[in-house]
Amino acid sequence: MSARALQDSWDRVTRHGEQVPLYFYSHIFVSHPEVRSMFPLSMASQRDKFVSALGRIVSHADRIENDADFLRHLGRDHRKYAVVTEHYNAVGASLCATLKHFLGSEWDEELAAQWTAAYQVIARIMVESAETSSETTPDWWDADVVSVERRTLDLALLTVRPRGAFRYLPGQSVSMEIPQRPRQWRYFSPANAPRHDGSIDLHIQQVDGGQVSTAAVRSLEVGDSVKLGAPVGERLTRRAGDSSDLLMVAGGTGLAPLRAVVEQIDQEWQRSHTAPRVHLLHGVRMAWHLYDRPWLRALAQERPWFDYTEVVSDDPSYPGTRGKVGTVAARQALYGRRAMVCGGPEMVGHTLQQLTATGMHPEDITYEHFYYAAADQHSAGVPLTRSGDHR
Repeated sequence: MSARALQDSWDRVTRHGEQVPLYFYSHIFVSHPEVRSMFPLSMASQRDKFVSALGRIVSHADRIENDADFLRHLGRDHRKYAVVTEHYNAVGASLCATLKHFLGSEWDEELAAQWTAAYQVIARIMVESAETSSETTPDWWDADVVSVERRTLDLALLTVRPRGAFRYLPGQSVSMEIPQRPRQWRYFSPANAPRHDGSIDLHIQQVDGGQVSTAAVRSLEVGDSVKLGAPVGERLTRRAGDSSDLLMVAGGTGLAPLRAVVEQIDQEWQRSHTAPRVHLLHGVRMAWHLYDRPWLRALAQERPWFDYTEVVSDDPSYPGTRGKVGTVAARQALYGRRAMVCGGPEMVGHTLQQLTATGMHPEDITYEHFYYAAADQHSAGVPLTRSGDHR
């Protein structure tokens, strides 16, 4: 299996832009009409995400065999769509048909065999993970909305309570389907460490043109029922009792998973009165977007191990620290710390660039992503972050 052949051919296909997902979905819906009901009525936001992620994953199949945790998570998570083994065969056939259509004469027997082998690796890992997890967990969890607090015109703090046991780690993400937008699942990060009552706080920012985020911020009400997928992602998690000092850099609602980790550390401190040093920087465009300021400021005053810095980029009247949060983060004491970064793709990419330019080792910087970067992206490239998928 040649990674270069896979990557080069996928790069040539993606030059055709939106025609690629249009062809793929047309092919799969015609050849397997039974799968159409698994997708939202409006495919506008679904098309690019699915095919783009699929192509990136398969074209990097050579590295996935050695690091399959991402695919195992993905396989478990796809159970919420009622995906079964036969559906993987349908997707693989339509993917190859799409490649053949756009590559033309370049799609020969050898390249077809390369893509088939790569896709089989992906499908095998995902199917095995889904089958194993089905023995102990449901396909999804029903949860009740118990609180909705609209902090700003475009941001809501939502509290849901799963009806069954739902276990996650601080820093992970969960996908959610709301009744106002059936079959449109979006990822959000719990903003709290696990509680005895099982309730989960979610920070939801309305995105321009985002169907799910707009409906969640404007329409979700106490008493509504939502669905939660299996928790995914471990790059922003922390081992209990880890004494490593942390530099946390959050942009907007990227604060959520880092806040959950701060709660985890605070719970440990309350039990043992020992904790690592933590410095959290929260970057926003305008000062009123500092939606969790009261809790964070109070914690910084009460806990000797916690420092909190607000960074505002677009408000010239703001009297505090101004600029890009990644630039401000790179001015802090970095030696001996591990960095956690979470926010939109541009913010994450800029922060990684600033931290590494200042001398922080890339292996000491963690951020969440849900696909393998394209061939021309490196460890400081732009990821699809866990709490940024709020459309």
